[in-house]
Amino acid sequence: MSASFAKALEAAHDAAGSQNNPASTLYVVATPIGNLADISLRALHVLAKVDAVACEDTRHTQQLLRAYGLDRPGSQLLAVHQHNEAEAAQTVIARLAQGERVAYVSDAGTPAISDPGARLVAAVRQASYRVLPLPGASSVTTALSASGMTGEDGFVFSGFLPSKSGERERAVQALAQESRAVVLLEAPHRIEALAQALSVLGERRITVGRELTKQFEQIETVTAQALPGWLAEKPDRQRGEFVLVLHDAPVAESTGEGLRVLQLLLPELPLKTAVKLAAEITGKSKNELYDKALALKKA
Repeated sequence: MSASFAKALEAAHDAAGSQNNPASTLYVVATPIGNLADISLRALHVLAKVDAVACEDTRHTQQLLRAYGLDRPGSQLLAVHQHNEAEAAQTVIARLAQGERVAYVSDAGTPAISDPGARLVAAVRQASYRVLPLPGASSVTTALSASGMTGEDGFVFSGFLPSKSGERERAVQALAQESRAVVLLEAPHRIEALAQALSVLGERRITVGRELTKQFEQIETVTAQALPGWLAEKPDRQRGEFVLVLHDAPVAESTGEGLRVLQLLLPELPLKTAVKLAAEITGKSKNELYDKALALKKA
């Protein structure tokens, strides 16, 4: 453990030591997606306090804990991954029944987001034990925050698209009908195939987040049709873990259509109702239509 994390661990106990951490509880703990300094003080304190740590990969987690000075014997590390999650959940529940505190961590980021953990959480809840989440790093929100995506209707998280080409193409066809922003994940050995599939989306913008929070982090925005060429320009661009933000689809400009619909609806309906219906009919922004409606009312 470096001296810097020794200070962090001390600060964690000072900051979170007085908080209540109930027994017989599963603590779902977010861990860094790359930069070790992104761990929260609360996470450090809880990882030091729990009786056992359930994890996606015991060797990976042991290295992570060791970096923070939280080395644990192998008996306190429980393997809970996609191949044994249902069975391993019963082991965790048995420990909770004995009054233990158990933390669950995935290999990186927030558990149960395209990672194991959801079945474990569901089983623990079904057994009537408490699940306490500790928020922290997430590749999804990290990529969104740097994308400049300004869609008013939120976003959709799709994770990994199917690996088989036919299924992947059908999934992309469905994305073409989705007007909201979409967050995708991809591994380096499949990123070229995904880029080719997404290229049919033409001018729709995609923000590529590669190796987020790590030394060689890269964040670029290109059009869907330019993505394969961008990846091919430099071999390094195909390395690392990827998060892609497919920006929300631009609404086609209509020649006064929103104004025309408002002029028809406002005499018959309350302002907010007229704006809502006009937005649904024309696909225009509610905020823009609301401003137009106010102007019409004043006129």
